[in-house]
Amino acid sequence: MKTAILTLDAFNELDSFISYGILNRLKSKGWKAYITSPTPTVTSMNGVTIHAERDLAFASEADAVLIGSGSKTRELVKDQALLDSIKLDPDRQLIGAQCSGTLVLAKLGLLGDRPACTDVTTKPWVIEAGVRVLDQPFYAEGNIATAGGCLAQQYLAAWVLLRAGSREDAEYALEYVAPVGEKAEYSQRAIANVERYVPSEAATLVGAAR
Repeated sequence: MKTAILTLDAFNELDSFISYGILNRLKSKGWKAYITSPTPTVTSMNGVTIHAERDLAFASEADAVLIGSGSKTRELVKDQALLDSIKLDPDRQLIGAQCSGTLVLAKLGLLGDRPACTDVTTKPWVIEAGVRVLDQPFYAEGNIATAGGCLAQQYLAAWVLLRAGSREDAEYALEYVAPVGEKAEYSQRAIANVERYVPSEAATLVGAAR
């Protein structure tokens, strides 16, 4: 199971690194999340520069794609060349976005008539893009999920784990990163916020068994 963590210029560190850390807890099962960017290096909203592990072409190949937010997203979505280079397919990929990453999904035309979650700052822009914004941390419909709030990134990771893995996988990865003394409570709360949006039948994605 390969996941692209789409990380753009002026990215929010929490949005990229929380899901990256959680999903990579399953490396022993063949899972791997990659920082995926349009340039060899990207600098966060707080000045941290990192090296991309994959370029944007990888996003079209990955089994799952998670799009984080950043302080320049409103500016970046005006770059049509950038949007054209992000080629995603919700028929065969799990696609999630958080905060201003939801604006990216809206501009890519992937939300359709779905409602979505985002942060309070980005909310007016997402509404302006024609999307109904929900006052909740997570929502998924089909193969597309959105989340609002930096720490809601755990819900996107849990969603990928439940859709392409199992409840046991989700519990293992979430409990690994949870605070000591709160591990079971932490993982069960995260899963409870997500599993209502997970189809009861087994995932049928190509990458689900990888």
